[in-house]
Amino acid sequence: MHQHVIVSGDDALATTIIDELKRAGATVARLIGPELAGTRVKAELISAGIAHAAAIVCAGNDDATNLEVALLARKASRTIRVVARLANDVLREAVAVDDGPSAIFNVADLAGTAVVEACLARTTHPFRAAGIDFVVFGAEAPRDATLREIYGNLAPVAIVREQDKSTSGKVVPCPGRDEQVRAGDWTSMIGTPDELTACGVRVPRDSRTRSRQSRLRRTLDAARTLPAEVNPAFYPVIGALMVLILGSTTLLHYSYQHPGMSWVDAFYFTNETITTTGYGDFSFAQQPTWLRLYAAMLMLGGVTTTALLVAFVADVLLSRRFVFSSGRPRARHLRNHVIVVGLSALGTRVVTDLTNAGYDVAVIERDQNNPYLSTAAELDIPVIFGDATLRPTLEAARVDRARAVAVLTRDDMINIETGIILREMLGPEVKSAANRRGRVPLVLRVYDHELGSAVAQRFGFENVRSTVELAAPWFIGAALGLRVLGTFSVGNRSFMVGGMHVGAGSELDGLPMFEMSTQTRVIAVTREDAPVQLHPRRDARLSAGDTVFLVGPYRELLATLRKGQPPRQPVLHHAGVLDDAEVESKAS
Repeated sequence: MHQHVIVSGDDALATTIIDELKRAGATVARLIGPELAGTRVKAELISAGIAHAAAIVCAGNDDATNLEVALLARKASRTIRVVARLANDVLREAVAVDDGPSAIFNVADLAGTAVVEACLARTTHPFRAAGIDFVVFGAEAPRDATLREIYGNLAPVAIVREQDKSTSGKVVPCPGRDEQVRAGDWTSMIGTPDELTACGVRVPRDSRTRSRQSRLRRTLDAARTLPAEVNPAFYPVIGALMVLILGSTTLLHYSYQHPGMSWVDAFYFTNETITTTGYGDFSFAQQPTWLRLYAAMLMLGGVTTTALLVAFVADVLLSRRFVFSSGRPRARHLRNHVIVVGLSALGTRVVTDLTNAGYDVAVIERDQNNPYLSTAAELDIPVIFGDATLRPTLEAARVDRARAVAVLTRDDMINIETGIILREMLGPEVKSAANRRGRVPLVLRVYDHELGSAVAQRFGFENVRSTVELAAPWFIGAALGLRVLGTFSVGNRSFMVGGMHVGAGSELDGLPMFEMSTQTRVIAVTREDAPVQLHPRRDARLSAGDTVFLVGPYRELLATLRKGQPPRQPVLHHAGVLDDAEVESKAS
């Protein structure tokens, strides 16, 4: 495969994309984000070889830069594949509607599904390929036997040996049907819903409905927050006001003359004086001098205490702390809920998906000015403000009653620290989502794949999800022309489902199935003049014009994609066309 690809961005995602593209045989020019500004973008694109590039990947973490590069690249070439990362929904939809090949992705959307599946301990992952519904499902092997003896002709996707689970799960990708497994080994298979049903595998359907608190309950919960939110000086002011009212009522009852005052009249006139209302029905004009002086002091003292009281009440009722802290008492009534730590873009996507699926969710967030709080308010989700690395904050979210915890802040170190504290709090209750005997799946977001793997191995976390690893295959596949249909995880390894076209004269043209990579699985083959072939035989041969749908680790799928490309054509170097070394030098 000889394709020239331009990649913009300087974070871990862009770096991973570049490395994998080079591994797949493409030449790559890199544009560093901070250098892309104003009129320099066009010049940088020309220097990077936009004239002969097959694709451009805008993978930086700044939507404005990605948008500018994508639009200028499309303006320069109507045939170049534009693959862009945009978190803004409006921009993503607008850029996707153009007159050339493009793929616009949101990293949160790509990674969110895997996090939700881990939180809910789902062992099934549906997707659609060749117009047919497929399901990837996972289960522990019930007995010692071969995969064929247990699951018939279902296609194996991966195995995690029981003895490897304690070491972060060494995954065996795409084993043969005659592979021997032992009871307790985790197996992942693929097939159509009908094939699964025929093998006795039940595809679960989630029919949960989210329980919603009544308006009265929510009002009572909000009222319970008052003692914690009121200024400590509020109570002395209330006490002083009560003493003033009671003392003045007693004094007026016994001292007011011509005529005398009943207890009710005294109480009424006291409040009238304190609030300076003065309806004219009572007066101190005909009273002794000392009582008139007392009335003046009463009015001054009443105005002062009333002003303080109003200020404290306004602080409580209008304070953002009061509005948001109502999440604490609401969380106290939750059971079997999912706790999401961090309202990042990924956290918001996970919260939305869980809520739409009918699950109760509680959020822990440190920043009271987080822009995603409006989404939580729209979804009617309790938000607990505090530091998730502190036990009291986690206890306020009722972590002991939760069905799962997803730690998804933007800071990897905070996520790791929170995970360690949760493991200490929950002890043996923290299990892998793949282990159905576990009660509380703990899912950690770690941006970088290498760091995530190291954390999983060192601390024993079995549900570490790297957003880079989950998102990178979509960008790489789109850049190289692979139709990415879905990604899923087995253990801590990401798998991809994709479709590819077999080019005339390519390595795959005429190749028997059994000579393909042993770490990929062909699930279907289509062509215009023939029906769909499901799970083709090992001796079946591919031919030019076939569209092959495969499943496996994304690196293996990209290697197979390379074999399906037509033979490399000679590339003439001329003005404006640079080789890889020259492009790297120019771009950097």
